[in-house]
Amino acid sequence: MMKALALFSGGLDSVLTAKLILEQGLEVLAVNFITPFSASDNEERVKQIAADLGIELRTIALGDEYIEIVKSPKYGYGKNLNPCLDCRILMFRQAKKFLRGEVSFIITGEVLGQRPMSQHKNAFRLIEKESGLEGLILRPLSAKLLPLTVPEKEGWVDREKLLNIQGRSRRMQIELTSKWGISNYFSPSGGCLLTDPIFSQRMRDLLRYQDTSLNNINLLKIGRHFRLSPRTKLIVGRDEKENNLLTDLVKKDNICFEPLEVKGPIGIGQGNFDDSLINLAVQIIARYCDEKEKAIEISWKLPNEEVEKIKAMAMSEKKIEEFRI
Repeated sequence: MMKALALFSGGLDSVLTAKLILEQGLEVLAVNFITPFSASDNEERVKQIAADLGIELRTIALGDEYIEIVKSPKYGYGKNLNPCLDCRILMFRQAKKFLRGEVSFIITGEVLGQRPMSQHKNAFRLIEKESGLEGLILRPLSAKLLPLTVPEKEGWVDREKLLNIQGRSRRMQIELTSKWGISNYFSPSGGCLLTDPIFSQRMRDLLRYQDTSLNNINLLKIGRHFRLSPRTKLIVGRDEKENNLLTDLVKKDNICFEPLEVKGPIGIGQGNFDDSLINLAVQIIARYCDEKEKAIEISWKLPNEEVEKIKAMAMSEKKIEEFRI
């Protein structure tokens, strides 16, 4: 039996794409790509979504190679820091490896005109050429609006049973979920943090001032971030969960700040701190403690040194904005 490889995010379009091909009696193998910028806590749900469809799922992690294209994408960024074309090319190049025996062609949930940077005809042609997959990428949701592919020419799939969806509206997709009784899928909001303006701003700051280690990238997803100087940064938790996450990600050369006697956030200091920068850090942390009308005692600890204590009044909101990333 003919088998297709689905680029599978668990989102609405990728789920319907897999279902359309299953309905034609073909087998589908799904591959889910995880990057350092994927939305967290999605992996287990993607597995369940694939299981609900009755398809095998494999997961591929894209690490250093992906970070490099974020640093310098050949085809530029989207609205924020999202290198959509370079990202798609990288994923299709990885998917191409499955064509060596397991599958015959690749399917994807891309919809013509849905996203301005990567989902138009010129972009589709570029992606296919750069990935070496010309004619072997089928986009079932928009296939009737696109040139014939190899699986259509060879009769592996029936083009008449494919669709002609285009644009940003998902009305037709929602109708299909009702027809097939599909309810488990991610909402169509995008799962890449690089499309988020706040995260992108933090990532630009990281690219400018620090190394792009996986630990530093993961820290961008947590808490409030403040650039105190070109060589110093403060990360402040927003709740108990984030305090615990920050504690888990702290490195031996970081400074740990913690309020004493009142409830408040954990702070992680990165870089070279002098007395003036310590004072700035504790004033910012004091701003987010429960007590704001009097000086807060905050402990801080340098690597391999004893715990120090300092009292500080909360910094004003206007002043804090000067440092916020």
